[in-house]
Amino acid sequence: MGKGYWVATYRSVSDPEALAKYAASAVQILEAHGGRALARGKPARVYEAAASQRCVIIEFESVAAAIAAYESKAYAQARAILHGAVEREIQIIEGI
Repeated sequence: MGKGYWVATYRSVSDPEALAKYAASAVQILEAHGGRALARGKPARVYEAAASQRCVIIEFESVAAAIAAYESKAYAQARAILHGAVEREIQIIEGI
């Protein structure tokens, strides 16, 4: 089984302060679940239907670990900070 990758792509950020508050909390929570940030920030270039907004890629030991991190109570509390502040997608995929 390959590693798990959490890919977060943002469509819009209407409250940068809420995003900063969320990020400060989420980093610690995701690291506690074994997550390691590989990339985060605005894209250097976008193609096709992609938005030029923030993107984050986090590596976990497995898909199960990535899912457990997302579904944890601690992360749900951090995620609540983003309510109404961002529009984003989270995808969890298995590495090859």
